[in-house]
Amino acid sequence: MFGSFKLGKFFGINTYVHGTFWLLPLFVLFGGVAGGDLSGAVGQVLLLFALFGCVVLHEIGHALAARYYGVRTRDITLYPVGGVASLERMPEKPVQEIVIALAGPAVNLMIAAGLFAGILGGLVAFPGSFDPTALDPLDGFVVRLMEMNAFLMVFNLIPAFPMDGGRVLRAVLALGMPRLDATRAAVGVGSVIAVAGGLYGLYEHQYSWTLVAVVVYMLGQAELAAVTREEARRRWHADRADDGPTDWVKVLDVRRHGSFSGWVWEPTRRAWVEWRQGVPVREVRE
Repeated sequence: MFGSFKLGKFFGINTYVHGTFWLLPLFVLFGGVAGGDLSGAVGQVLLLFALFGCVVLHEIGHALAARYYGVRTRDITLYPVGGVASLERMPEKPVQEIVIALAGPAVNLMIAAGLFAGILGGLVAFPGSFDPTALDPLDGFVVRLMEMNAFLMVFNLIPAFPMDGGRVLRAVLALGMPRLDATRAAVGVGSVIAVAGGLYGLYEHQYSWTLVAVVVYMLGQAELAAVTREEARRRWHADRADDGPTDWVKVLDVRRHGSFSGWVWEPTRRAWVEWRQGVPVREVRE
């Protein structure tokens, strides 16, 4: 029902806006109109567009860091809850994943620092017009954009996988344990944070927080499932290489072969089952 349209191509990366994104500015605009503040609503929508421009730069930061390590980015897509840089893969070297994960928040830090320096030097807004006690609309716009970039930096560093902070946590854990175990631990921490954030949103009637918490939780579970499948497939191929092609025997009913050893495809479970001397010892799901 909701498609995407191409915003442009930046640094060779196609950038799209998902159709659901437009629900956000419409919600802000209609809320202002309903409250009788049309000019204020228009200002909020402009601030929203400027913020999502910074989100695009945030995702480009991830993409360029990934490119440095030889990882291509298929595209960048903007959604109402943020942006997604679709990397073809995540590097398995923890240090590389840390650099890629921190590149996005680093962009927000540079934007916030640049705006702050511009305000202090009178280079942003009208020179000499900045007055902290009485902000005019342009000064207020710049200050809000600076604050929102600082917030984005801090928010993305929360260790809730698969947010940037969660990926840093997974990479740090992967320095001392297998990648799958590190992912499970990071997703567990992220799930706790997501549940706490969702409950806080319900308690404070801040339902946008609850929505973000649900999205973070679901994405974390999806990524854990993907890493689990990837690891199972890697082990499956490794076992095949070790055993040799002649040891991979398919039979219709292994119960008739009490000493059977090999792998059998179980269509009802959609899994490969390893048998050793007539006993199933493990399964690998596709």
